[in-house]
Amino acid sequence: QVQLVESGGGLVQAGGSLRLSCAASGRTFSNYAMAWFRQAPGKEREFVAAIRWSDSSTKYADSVKGRFTISRDNAKNTVYLQMNSLKPEDTAVYYCNGGTYDSGNYYPIYDYWGQGTQVTVSS
Repeated sequence: QVQLVESGGGLVQAGGSLRLSCAASGRTFSNYAMAWFRQAPGKEREFVAAIRWSDSSTKYADSVKGRFTISRDNAKNTVYLQMNSLKPEDTAVYYCNGGTYDSGNYYPIYDYWGQGTQVTVSS
């Protein structure tokens, strides 16, 4: 059974930085990619970033490109999301999941969603 535990969120002022971690267990690293998604109040969950296990290539949502960096550590079964130059519109609960790429978009693989980690950016 896949387990995903997100951490690292918090309250930060606009322009600040946070580093999120996703600790994964189970059969996760054999998947095509790992990805971050987020959900803001009153909004549906949206794609943020993904990284392939094969070559570490990455893809980002336009809204975070140039500010966020996704990375991984296979030895620790952990995926990270470094978030710089944070904006109030980045405020959301951030979740990790397996990611599959199709027609220009990443979609979550696992039915299981963790509790996520809250990121709040004040103006």
